[in-house]
Amino acid sequence: MTTTTFTSAAEARLAVARQVADAVLFEGYVLYPYRASAAKNRLRWQFGVLVPPSWTATAAEHEFQHTEVLMEPRRGATLSVEVRFLHAQRRTVQRVLPDGGFGTVGELRLEDRVVVPWDEGREERVRVAVPVGELAGAGTVVPFGRPAGEETEPVTDASGTVVGRMVRRREAVAGALRLSAVPLDGPYAAQRLSVVVENTGEWRPEEGAGRDAALSRSLVATHTLLHLDAGHFLSLTDPPEWARGAAAACRNLHTWPVRAGEPGSRDLVLSSPIILEDHPAIAPESPGALYDATEIDEILALRTAALTDEEKREARGTDDRAAAVIDLTESMPAEVLERLHGAVRGLREVTAPTPRTPVFADADGGIARPDVPWWDPGADASVDPAHDDVLVDGQRVRAGSRVVLRPRLRHTDAQDLFLAGRRALVEAVLHDVDGGVHIAVTVDDDPGADIRREQGRYLYFQPDEIDVETP
Repeated sequence: MTTTTFTSAAEARLAVARQVADAVLFEGYVLYPYRASAAKNRLRWQFGVLVPPSWTATAAEHEFQHTEVLMEPRRGATLSVEVRFLHAQRRTVQRVLPDGGFGTVGELRLEDRVVVPWDEGREERVRVAVPVGELAGAGTVVPFGRPAGEETEPVTDASGTVVGRMVRRREAVAGALRLSAVPLDGPYAAQRLSVVVENTGEWRPEEGAGRDAALSRSLVATHTLLHLDAGHFLSLTDPPEWARGAAAACRNLHTWPVRAGEPGSRDLVLSSPIILEDHPAIAPESPGALYDATEIDEILALRTAALTDEEKREARGTDDRAAAVIDLTESMPAEVLERLHGAVRGLREVTAPTPRTPVFADADGGIARPDVPWWDPGADASVDPAHDDVLVDGQRVRAGSRVVLRPRLRHTDAQDLFLAGRRALVEAVLHDVDGGVHIAVTVDDDPGADIRREQGRYLYFQPDEIDVETP
């Protein structure tokens, strides 16, 4: 029987994945310098926005997410599903008037902060636990909704006197969660699980209505957590050989499912609008969420600490989460900041190929130039990226060679997978100090290729990630 109550075991396992899920939920929520007045904080909500169906006809955004994953459930297994999203609500600011009433203003300046209008995100969850046996055929459909509402919060000054209030208004949102599963052909007890989250709101935009009107009725930063209490999920990026065809046939639209939780676990999946790898994790050195998309904690912490007092006052009045960032950077001990500078995740012994021996050469071909750092390209006369080559499938590859990109799942950034099968021009062959070889390329039809070439900012692949293009 379908229920919204999770077992304590399922709760504990989903909690393991929620730290990364929280990062997805609030990715880009408020960007440095954490002030509402900053230009990049005026175009909000970029990830996982499921808009009302009527809005998809006029914009390049979607009303649904479609996730498909492979699972091998045991008999009597229960699937726990948690859909998470933000419900946008508009906050306006009002000042106390002489007659005791309230009037809307553009800001409310206090000693410790400047309170300004802002669109906040209210966290919402839809939870369903269903026996896997009930997912066969048409499966299960779970409608959900959140009502419109209005709330007020008084604003007081340092003496405790009420000087104004914040008024929060939100529109109603409606959606549906659709779950179904079909067995795979063959001897394995595997199934393809489909999870569809959609916005079913009946709102119709008035003429001239903008994206803000649609956002207030949207599911924002939508993502899904899945837990299987008996059995396991298969990785779609690195499936077992027998499941490769079925994994490739999975349709994932506007979302990217990966196995979640600690490395080696197989009972959790996070399906998010952001591309991740299996078992994503927050860096242990990170002292707290900074919300800035593709954040680099050390740089953001230093830049935030350098804000003026007035800028910090406005950030504190923008959002409670922005205020927490200011407090975090102001209270961060030096040793915590030092940890953000870098970390060694692991060491490996290089046994082959043999590391190249640096040859320090001067302008006359002599050796032993201690004034040239070892990492300076001019310090090693034995390498020349513009003319060096590497043997690939019996053919020499060097600057000017034409190749086809074949990025490997275990070697590369997930975004490089989009370049699979693309043709490229080799710009250089480079050697690192560990003896590794890296092939720098520019991709055909890349409008930024000339800029990359001018700045020396190439894409890099290893020799086993390319095929030589035959003339």
